Amino acid sequence: MAQVSVYNMEGKEVGKLDLNDAIFGIEVNEHLVHLAVVQHLANMRQGTQKAKTRAEVSGGGRKPWRQKGTGHARQGSTRSPQWTHGGVVFAPTPREYSFKLNKKEKRIALKSALTSKVADGKLVVLDELKLDEIKTKKFAEVLTNLKATKAYVVINENDKNVVLSARNIPDAKTAVCTNINVYDIMNANTVVLTKDAVSKIEEVYA
Repeated sequence: MAQVSVYNMEGKEVGKLDLNDAIFGIEVNEHLVHLAVVQHLANMRQGTQKAKTRAEVSGGGRKPWRQKGTGHARQGSTRSPQWTHGGVVFAPTPREYSFKLNKKEKRIALKSALTSKVADGKLVVLDELKLDEIKTKKFAEVLTNLKATKAYVVINENDKNVVLSARNIPDAKTAVCTNINVYDIMNANTVVLTKDAVSKIEEVYA
């Protein structure tokens, strides 16, 4: 069973915590982690890109010159792709990029991502994260104390003070433990979990 140190908001170690191996100690499945990241990025695409083909651009209904005898190459339309203002050869059209992953695959990918962060020493556990007011400077100090760069901060329940304090920090992102995803975990240098969030994750995903 993996054991990690628990820190307070000042960055001082205040205890140890045993992590559930069923979530934080499985065999990492890199293929499913990759699929989960690709799926997340694909699902974020709007799919609204559009360009006109030669059938859709205006003009070019008449053959520009006769077939033979002009010295020019033969042409059938001024809206062919090689002409200025012509259509695009394989023009993109609006489409749906998202695809489905099975629940079991998603769960294994998430556990694999968390396990990899524990194995790399990039997972930090906080005893609690409480802010009396919305203060970006205070939140930044907490991250500095924990030596957490490009941090993904996971809390047990939505805390307005924490979320709004972190919102203005470019390298910090917050999430409630029931809404975490593989992409944000793998994209972060440091994953910061509160003790309550660890308990909730072990309860939900075990």
